Amino acid sequence: MRSAMYSPRSDRGRAAADVIDAPATADFTKWWAEREAAGRFSVNRIPFAEMQGWRFDPETGNLAHESGRFFSIDGVQTRVHGVDDWAQPIINQPEIGILGIIVKEFDGVLHCLMQAKMEPGNVNTLQLSPTVQATRSNYTQVHRGARTRYLDYFVGRRRGELLVDVLQSEQGAWFWRKRNRNMVVLATDDVEVHEDFRWLTLAEVGALMRVDNLVNMDARTVLSCLPFWAPDKAGPAGDGSFASALARSYHCESVDGRAAALNAFGEILSWFIEAKTRCDWSARLVPLDLVPAWRRTADEIFDEERRHFRIIAVQVEAGTREVKRWTQPLLSPRGQGDALFVVRVVRGVLHLLVQARPEYGLVDLVEMGPTVQLQPGEDPAGLAEPVLRAVVHGEVGTVRYDTVLSEEGGRFHQALTRYRIVEIDEDVPVEVDDNFCWMTVRQLTDLLRHGHYLNVEARSLLTCLRSLC
Repeated sequence: MRSAMYSPRSDRGRAAADVIDAPATADFTKWWAEREAAGRFSVNRIPFAEMQGWRFDPETGNLAHESGRFFSIDGVQTRVHGVDDWAQPIINQPEIGILGIIVKEFDGVLHCLMQAKMEPGNVNTLQLSPTVQATRSNYTQVHRGARTRYLDYFVGRRRGELLVDVLQSEQGAWFWRKRNRNMVVLATDDVEVHEDFRWLTLAEVGALMRVDNLVNMDARTVLSCLPFWAPDKAGPAGDGSFASALARSYHCESVDGRAAALNAFGEILSWFIEAKTRCDWSARLVPLDLVPAWRRTADEIFDEERRHFRIIAVQVEAGTREVKRWTQPLLSPRGQGDALFVVRVVRGVLHLLVQARPEYGLVDLVEMGPTVQLQPGEDPAGLAEPVLRAVVHGEVGTVRYDTVLSEEGGRFHQALTRYRIVEIDEDVPVEVDDNFCWMTVRQLTDLLRHGHYLNVEARSLLTCLRSLC
């Protein structure tokens, strides 16, 4: 990939109020303000010793709940060519939770039942969440709290028609092989709507994706798996607009008799397999006490250079949760992450530049990620490609989407990522390094029928892209 420099332009698209009609916007804003006022939320840092039900194992140093459920803070050690390399704390949550959205048609228009949900790590406490967002420990009521609302639509006798049901990974840099069940079910009966829930159209959800820290990570990953959320067919082949190129990318329409996609699906799978075979390192769990260069004090676990993240403890009160008061550890990043898809129109069809990205916490070590994915505190100067460094710094390309969104608020403390979609023009060649591959939106969406292809940041960006339709 060669660098090409040209003047950047900003095209962040329409605000939510421009996409949703004014009465609907005002109605949503009123409901959201009511849910915030009704919440009675508080999150306060506490020393580890004040956590209830959590303790450090005297033999390993791992931090775990006395029930043996929920999750634990362990250590992870990577090895390269048989030699120990990087080590750090990591969240070990082996159980599989449910992230599920109920959809239903009203007057021929599909609506999603979304939830105003508090999570202790959210920067703004309350965010728009799936209908059900629950770990197995939570929905089996290990915490002895109230039953998870609407759970029967996903696992019980009332379960609706399954539209999506797939296991997907989460942050491989902070979780050890974590997977959640991403589900969408179609309800045909009447659904009683609790005051913390609200029906929203896909257009309304798309508009809300343009608001900082509103649509949470769990909602974004489920929404990315929807196979039918796509724009209308594109205009004539001569229409060179971004919107038409995006529509053709969803529908894989050919232009002037040429194949729509730059790379055939079989070639993409072969590229991905080859990328995984090049991975020459391994990772394993180790006792937290054996992780070098990390220290533990009475109220945090941190790396000696103070560059990465901390493990802290919090006390939580939430009037709208199944349990009203609890304590837990959280992973607290230092700074903001960056996830960016470079896109380009090729053959009249929008293509996304996808990276084969290894992360030590992933089940299969490598998944497809954004073109650029930087952890909080990671320097863009470390990017090998000059053009990508220029894109990150805003020196190259047309910005199509630029919003700061929160990561998992149930395990991370105020973890923020700047999500961007940047279009580059034909001055940048399509030839790329072996670690990258151009794909259409349709090809990526087809891969989401299966788990462990796209990482959670890439899935979030696909939902961001849908807000541009």
